[in-house]
Amino acid sequence: MTNLLLVFVGGGLGSLCRYGISNHLSVYSSAFPYGTLTANVLSSLVLGFVTGLLMQEVEWVSNEVKLLIAVGFCGGFSTYSTFTNDTFQLLEAGNWTLAFANVASNLLVCLLAIFIGMWISKTVF
Repeated sequence: MTNLLLVFVGGGLGSLCRYGISNHLSVYSSAFPYGTLTANVLSSLVLGFVTGLLMQEVEWVSNEVKLLIAVGFCGGFSTYSTFTNDTFQLLEAGNWTLAFANVASNLLVCLLAIFIGMWISKTVF
């Protein structure tokens, strides 16, 4: 039961962060989904950091921390379904260039963020 509670709390916090970022960044552009991209990149950075710590078997990173942050928070913070919907809406509106940029930036920048997060965890710990 504790595991479910950790995922639940982490997921709720991640969802709230995603909502806040999306609302804040929506005032800057209505054409490109910067909020979704930002949430996905930050979530990838956090997930890479936690994964790096888990790979090194850092003492304070327990299964509970993994459930709270990696599974719950990052699961609630990142959003594949919103990314897909944003891309679909861009395609329907005929914005093929922005749709391609959205797909490419989410894939490439999130991969880079995972790498950077893992690098930071290995460098710091």
